Amino acid sequence: MDKNKVTLRVRYGETDQMGVVYHGSYVPYFEIGRVEWLRNRGISYKSLEEDGIALPIVSMHLNYKKPARYDDILTITTKMRNYSGVKIEFDCEIHNENEELLTIAYFILVFVATETGKPIVPPQYVLDVIKKED
Repeated sequence: MDKNKVTLRVRYGETDQMGVVYHGSYVPYFEIGRVEWLRNRGISYKSLEEDGIALPIVSMHLNYKKPARYDDILTITTKMRNYSGVKIEFDCEIHNENEELLTIAYFILVFVATETGKPIVPPQYVLDVIKKED
């Protein structure tokens, strides 16, 4: 099992009248990729939240190459690009079952304390995972 990949099937409600995935549906796809990237390394978003940590997106860039369509099986690949202090960056791609590149994305997220909303350095158990990926 590749710890950087997750698959899903496009649902009807994620498409427009032509059966093409609506552009806004891609952000949740990439969120699934990031959540599973962490989970596959032993960290759940739930555990982060229980520890008073949020990980909001502060910047994202999506580039649509080809449309995904209703009932396609998509593979979302998520790779950590960089970590520095309070910021973590991810490169992501979506391919269809024919291995055609459909969409690429780049995200910057910041670790913040849920109580204050201010950036924080993540706890050691998160740093241990991130350092393994460097």
